[in-house]
Amino acid sequence: MTLSEEREQLNEQKRMLDLEKKEFFRKVEIEDRRLEQQKSLFEMKFQILEAELVKLAAEREEIEKKKAFYERVEEFHARSYALPDNQVGELFFRGVASQQSLKKRYKDLIKIYHPDNVDGDNSLVIEINKEYDHLCQVLA
Repeated sequence: MTLSEEREQLNEQKRMLDLEKKEFFRKVEIEDRRLEQQKSLFEMKFQILEAELVKLAAEREEIEKKKAFYERVEEFHARSYALPDNQVGELFFRGVASQQSLKKRYKDLIKIYHPDNVDGDNSLVIEINKEYDHLCQVLA
């Protein structure tokens, strides 16, 4: 092989190496851009998650405040409306002056508070019955 042929072969190898080098750097650049996009996307997702976490914490705090408020309201109502058993029946029949209105009020109350109903309460029905019996004797 002659010197010119070797030189030409070396130039060809150099040209091929330059092409491989350019291809390699192009791939590195593409990979760097892809990694940068992934990093940017990750940051956006992370910011969204942080914002949602802050919202959830605020909502949880608001719910806790509402829960505490309603517990205080319930406690207030329990203290305010706690009446002795003998007064409960009197409240249901307040304003009843005749036997007919007494029967009507009794039927209405039983329809509402019968234990088989959703709002039913056995202890209230017992109190209603006691007061009804008492008023039947008084109005008779």
